[in-house]
Amino acid sequence: MRYLALLIIIIPAIDIGFLLLSGKVIGVLPTITLIILTGVIGAYLAKREGLQTLRNAQGQLSYGQIPGESILDGICVLVGGTLLLTPGFVTDLVGFLLLLPASRRPFKFLMKNGLRKWIEKGNIKIIN
Repeated sequence: MRYLALLIIIIPAIDIGFLLLSGKVIGVLPTITLIILTGVIGAYLAKREGLQTLRNAQGQLSYGQIPGESILDGICVLVGGTLLLTPGFVTDLVGFLLLLPASRRPFKFLMKNGLRKWIEKGNIKIIN
């Protein structure tokens, strides 16, 4: 939990620093244009990937399978889309990585391991 609080403080500070640097190097209007462009592209990608994830989950459910991978994909798409809507180049980079299926794998691996550790520690109870 303390890492989350640290990230909530550090990531915006880094983003602000990059935005200020970008404004100095390429100018204010190109920086604002980049921010808007990444938001538009991010919204499009989030919609496309979200619908694809939903179709995959429905397909798995129709065959009687639990859509575990699709749920993790959905979490990545949701977080990635949210990050792309926030102004900043660092959050945009992470957002794009979460939205693109090939680069999403390491994040899903980390989520699986985190959940596994929480279950092993007893922080999450599995009820049958």
